[in-house]
Amino acid sequence: MKRKSVTVQTTIQASLDVVWKSWLEPRHVEKWNAASDDWHTPKAINDVREGGHFVYTMAAKDGSVSFDFSGKFEEIIEHKKIVTLLDDDRRVWVSFEQSENGVHLQETFEIEDENSEELQRMGWQAILDNFKKYTESL
Repeated sequence: MKRKSVTVQTTIQASLDVVWKSWLEPRHVEKWNAASDDWHTPKAINDVREGGHFVYTMAAKDGSVSFDFSGKFEEIIEHKKIVTLLDDDRRVWVSFEQSENGVHLQETFEIEDENSEELQRMGWQAILDNFKKYTESL
């Protein structure tokens, strides 16, 4: 069964190298990976290689709930593309493209069945907006 996918995107005013590192280095992921101010990522682990695993612990700041967002890297083309397979068998495609306006980052993800498509789109876009804000501040 083919899953429906949704795309979110942004353009970051930073060099491609800075955007790439901010996207992948755990010390950066822990700073931007949240959809709202009452959530955070207290721990991120990234084994950045094809077949390598990642685990981002996402948690409510009040300690009421947390979960691991995890999977493995299927394809990595440095400064261009990352394909991951989440532990729930959904794929995520991320592309990085340098333009005169900055780095255009596009993220396409297969949706899950628990939350509405719109809620998922809003959450993933909010995380991407946090990524942009954080990365532009570096």
